[in-house]
Amino acid sequence: MKTKYLQYLAVLSTLALLFPADALARGNAHSLEIHDVVQVSGTQLKSGIYKVEWQGSGPVVQVSFQQNGKTVVTVPATLKTNDDQVTQDAIMTEATSGDPSTLKEIDFGHQKEALVFDRNPDGR
Repeated sequence: MKTKYLQYLAVLSTLALLFPADALARGNAHSLEIHDVVQVSGTQLKSGIYKVEWQGSGPVVQVSFQQNGKTVVTVPATLKTNDDQVTQDAIMTEATSGDPSTLKEIDFGHQKEALVFDRNPDGR
């Protein structure tokens, strides 16, 4: 009986330790719909729904764009704080001489976070 109790306690302890890490990771991920083809760090993102997830607490973070459970690209970005007036998701792009536009920023509605992308991976 004591062994079963200890096993039960060990499982509960493990779950309790994993829960805060899982809750923290979900805070760094959002679903986002991209309506037009955009380019980020030399990779084209086709229109569709993406899971955008970043690693790190900022200001420099690594952002992965995942579609259908597969990572399409991972790029560096700057994590910044939004003001309270951001009420919906927004994607800011910059038109380029060629196709497609370049992804510059993603604002997450009703969230404190925004991701800013450099034109080139080396920041120039």
